[in-house]
Amino acid sequence: RGVGGSALVEIVTVWGKVVLLVGLAVAGLIRFRPEMLTTGIEPRGLGGALIGTASVFMAYEGFQLLTYDYDEIGHPGVTLRRALLSAVIAVTGIYIVVTVGATSLVGAGTLVEEREIALAAAGREAWGAVGVVLVSVAAAFSTGSAINATLFATARLADTVARDGELPTVACHTNAHDVPDRALLGLAGLAAVLAAIGSLGGLVEAASLVFLFTFAVVNVIAVGQLDENRWVPALGAIGATAAVVVLVIQLVRTSLPSLVSVGALILIAALGRPIVLRRTTGTT
Repeated sequence: RGVGGSALVEIVTVWGKVVLLVGLAVAGLIRFRPEMLTTGIEPRGLGGALIGTASVFMAYEGFQLLTYDYDEIGHPGVTLRRALLSAVIAVTGIYIVVTVGATSLVGAGTLVEEREIALAAAGREAWGAVGVVLVSVAAAFSTGSAINATLFATARLADTVARDGELPTVACHTNAHDVPDRALLGLAGLAAVLAAIGSLGGLVEAASLVFLFTFAVVNVIAVGQLDENRWVPALGAIGATAAVVVLVIQLVRTSLPSLVSVGALILIAALGRPIVLRRTTGTT
């Protein structure tokens, strides 16, 4: 449906989930119990925090996706700078208050045990059956907004890469709303298959590894391209690289199949792409 339709979906779903999640966080903070932050688990040191940060890095990939929409944004030089900085601060703040509030409601051990439905358990503690419904709605909104934003941006990235001759030209095809429809449908289909055959935890960690590597490379490039404030991307490159190392060690220890799957996808992309390009465009 184009930029306008996608933006409307994002406005509704993002504000909907933010209101529900912050409401849950406030309910937990009102009944704040510090002892619940470690109830049911063994306290972890800085190493555990680093592993956790690296494992859920995919949650922050929306900031990267914004840059793919550069041509769709009004006054991108000013808007992107404001949007990225304010979004990083806002999202980090929301994650912190929701985590602390939910943990205060049910205890850290319950959140770890419940895993994918952890916030539903916190919602039940806060508001009973109504809380479960509200948190489920927030989860649906969160998933919907993530899918919508990711496909919107990544389809445009595929279009750009295809125009540079690095993907088959079929990815450049657009519909009446100037949306790269075939790239979007292809990405959605592949994502659906991966979601169906893989575990959620393994997918998140594997995707986080890919994004961390991408961020590290982009920051290294920025160090060489910028004339001032080069220390900012330098810190980003160091941090992302350290997180990559930590996450690879973690995946080797706990989820080797996920790491192997990432390696296999990289090999397919590196070895299969030239073959596909030769057959579809006659180029290497």
